[in-house]
Amino acid sequence: MPKNKKQPQTPRDLIIENLRVKGQVIKQVAATTHEVFHEFKNLLRKTQSDLAYTLVKSNIKIDLQYSDIGQFEAEMKLNDEMVIYAQHSNVFTFDQDHYIWRLPYIQEDPMRAHCGMIQIYNFLSDSFKYNRNHDVGYMIARIFVNKDKHFFIEGKRQLGFLYNDFENLVLDSTHIQDVIESSILYTLNFDLLVPPYDMVKELTINQKIEMQGIQSQQTGKRLGFRFSADADEVK
Repeated sequence: MPKNKKQPQTPRDLIIENLRVKGQVIKQVAATTHEVFHEFKNLLRKTQSDLAYTLVKSNIKIDLQYSDIGQFEAEMKLNDEMVIYAQHSNVFTFDQDHYIWRLPYIQEDPMRAHCGMIQIYNFLSDSFKYNRNHDVGYMIARIFVNKDKHFFIEGKRQLGFLYNDFENLVLDSTHIQDVIESSILYTLNFDLLVPPYDMVKELTINQKIEMQGIQSQQTGKRLGFRFSADADEVK
């Protein structure tokens, strides 16, 4: 008696399978990333409180503030610096040339390559205070975390090379605290440098009108210079 042949999957079958497998993974990654970001907020709040207490005890006056901006963003102000932590609402995977596809960890289960993303930026606080909308900020790091809380970081200096073991690193409160402190320290060591004279020696009437005072002149930490505390290029 002939064996029953397996019927080819219909487009509807493929849709259901995609929603069942990939859809559930993406939902799980999004929930895990949001849980991680909530822990980021808790530790940012605690870090601000601990630093402020220590500074007050030492009679050091510093403008140090933590702000919860909403579901996907938090800020830490340190005098003239602003560090912004932002969770992206979407889930990502990587192009086929990315190194993670060569990892046995991913080859065993390609769904592990789907990651949520938390980005860390540095801006000047005066950019917000004086509504300098043309000012630029710089990405310090972006953190990728999958459904099992395995993570890696693309970033500047120690943030870029300490956290690249995706197979073995699991994001916990200790790692999050280390990332917070590293991002703050990097920001404080990333000095504002005067732009080259030839970049700012001319000013049109329209630019002057738009500026409405020297405080509105476009400002960024680089503007023609490399990082003062870093020799590599911004990714």
